[in-house]
Amino acid sequence: MAKDFERDLTRDGLPPEKIQTQIKRSKERITSAPVAILLCLDMSEMDSYSDEKRTKAEYMMAVQSAAVAGLQLLLAAHAEGLGGVWACWPLFAQETIRITLNLPESWEPQGMFFVGYAKDIPDVRERKTIHEITIHF
Repeated sequence: MAKDFERDLTRDGLPPEKIQTQIKRSKERITSAPVAILLCLDMSEMDSYSDEKRTKAEYMMAVQSAAVAGLQLLLAAHAEGLGGVWACWPLFAQETIRITLNLPESWEPQGMFFVGYAKDIPDVRERKTIHEITIHF
């Protein structure tokens, strides 16, 4: 993944020192977590359609289902007193991850979760009010 990340950041025009800093940070996140969980999407048992619109919608439903599964994983970890963080960069290195981990061809890496006991408990961030994030009719 580091090679894929470096390639992409180089294409983005980032200076080499900034690229190496970001790669180092990402590697540390993976290697310092007691548990890393890779969440994958598998379309092999989803419905098939003859038109592009419904095919795209079916894929979006699968992506949403994977995201909700990830949220549930984080909530379950929290309920057990664990900390967790979701990283989406496996989306940028799906083929590399699939080959490296010898995953089935139908599995699409979507996200990686790092779970363990939190080193630091962050301050609770101020949230927007319900009126700031909803539309009232």
